[in-house]
Amino acid sequence: MARGTAGGRPGAAADGLAGGVGVREARDEELAAVAALRWEWVLENGGRPVTTREEFLRYFVGWARENAGSHRCLVMLRGTEVIGMAWLAVVRRVPSPRAPARASGDVQCVYVIPAERDRGLGGRLIDAVRELAREAGLERVTVHSSARAVPAYRRHGFVASPRLLQAPGDGVADAGSAGAAGAAGSPGGSGDTPESPASGGSGG
Repeated sequence: MARGTAGGRPGAAADGLAGGVGVREARDEELAAVAALRWEWVLENGGRPVTTREEFLRYFVGWARENAGSHRCLVMLRGTEVIGMAWLAVVRRVPSPRAPARASGDVQCVYVIPAERDRGLGGRLIDAVRELAREAGLERVTVHSSARAVPAYRRHGFVASPRLLQAPGDGVADAGSAGAAGAAGSPGGSGDTPESPASGGSGG
């Protein structure tokens, strides 16, 4: 997880962007800051953690390292401060004679801190994660968005599909991970709500 992204291009350097903000793949030493964003996101949306903050951060960092091959994390930086994140979960698909190597992606946990919202930053995260998906050659990218963030995702290329269905499982859903809070709904929020691409904006 270390390739830079500028202006929504994960392969470019993150320096010199307008407003001093850049986007790139997260580095190992930034995972704790990413975990802290996830923690704050849940609290912001009224969630009740089932563990302590310290335990969660430690668990999250370990999980991110173990799943780096399938879950790619982008961070948004202002200087050296992590002010936002977006995740691309990659799922390998059953091979076809026409396309042996197949994969699709799911946008998750798009989030921008409250102080940086309403500046279009959530939209930049969405564009960056879509570019990451294009570089990976994914067939399609989905997102479980909050109602607030739907317009933001539509503005950045997502459309509803009548053939994409879902059924409930037996797991416990994370009430704070339905979208991109702060990214899409109000360009600046994201993943739990997007879930609103800025604050809770995209399915976590």
